[in-house]
Amino acid sequence: MFNVKYTEDTWKFIFPILINFFMSIIMYFLTIRLIPKIKNMFIKANLYGIDMNKKSGEKVPEALGVVTGCLFLITLFLFIPIPFTKYILNDINFPHNEFMEFLAGLLSICCMLLLGFADDVLDLRWRHKLLLPTIASLPLLMVYYINFNSTLIIVPKPLRPWFGFSVDLWIFYYLYMGMLAVFCTNAINILAGINGLEVGQSLIISISILLFNLIELSGDLWKAHQFSLYFMLPYIATSLGLLKFNWYPAQVFVGDTFCYLSGMTFAVVGIIGHFSKTTLLFFIPQIINFLYSVPQLFHFIPCPRHRLPKYNKKTDKLEISTAIFNKKDIGIIGKFIAWIFRKLNIIKWQEDDKGIVTCNNLTLINYVLIKTGPMKEPTLTLILLLIQIISSSLAFLIRYPLASIFYEV
Repeated sequence: MFNVKYTEDTWKFIFPILINFFMSIIMYFLTIRLIPKIKNMFIKANLYGIDMNKKSGEKVPEALGVVTGCLFLITLFLFIPIPFTKYILNDINFPHNEFMEFLAGLLSICCMLLLGFADDVLDLRWRHKLLLPTIASLPLLMVYYINFNSTLIIVPKPLRPWFGFSVDLWIFYYLYMGMLAVFCTNAINILAGINGLEVGQSLIISISILLFNLIELSGDLWKAHQFSLYFMLPYIATSLGLLKFNWYPAQVFVGDTFCYLSGMTFAVVGIIGHFSKTTLLFFIPQIINFLYSVPQLFHFIPCPRHRLPKYNKKTDKLEISTAIFNKKDIGIIGKFIAWIFRKLNIIKWQEDDKGIVTCNNLTLINYVLIKTGPMKEPTLTLILLLIQIISSSLAFLIRYPLASIFYEV
């Protein structure tokens, strides 16, 4: 695994990773000590929510993702000199390109942390949520353009007779990377609403990326994967600390801040690390959830403000939440999509004699409840996280055995 192709000795390669690892451990313990001490400050500042899936109705501090986000960034700020000190001490040519990549990644994540916290405080509209990640990704795309500007993609073997060995996507490749940042930041936010789900799925994705980086350290792009490890280790450490307080019954809510921070972090390592397509493979449940949600997100079918599962106080279980509307209120596209979903048996659709329709909200969470029936909140979270783990395993299967078949030279 660590048979790395580089000109320096092994210790100089491993040393920065070890320093980053120990700094991450320190940040984990700092996270679990800091959150209990400051969570009441958020309630006093009116940054709190009511857990709709609990009987108690207590105030729960909101947007605690800003705390772990700041600790994550502090770790990386303190770490900045470590990988580059050897160049200064040994009077070696300083790698300005690598330094610029590191700073651009931090800048994009900082922007997204700020914008995510602004969303939690100001409750921004959806069009802003799509625009803000695009703006935050611009420094990243500029650095990619200056350092690499590679927009070639290898064509799968079955398509080479028509397209050749490779295709230059030109500006469309940058459009894809910008859309990747938008998707990553919002996809986690859409698949949310129950205790531990946002942090849990993000942790599984980050651990999957970490394993992929470790596997690829023996390849030609080992420096790019070393760069990714610098970001993933402190992210995993601070997120583990946050999960301790966000797991059922949640003592804190992570807010959109954490979702935006996570998505941009994954986009940064995927783009700079040259594995943006592999990063997307780890988002299989989020892609499925997004496609399933499209009819409501684009208002082909009426979409209520909250699509969380419904809490039954008598049974203390979660049930599917529904949208109620008149069938006449949806257009041709909405009716066509509803017909397809009903044929595929992936929607619970009830219609009375007056044309009043009751259908489940189109989220992966509600779909699981359709197939399993009502269940306790922690059980539902565990099932969704198990789906995430299975999807990551499938991603590795696609990335290695299957990719070698389709992309073998």
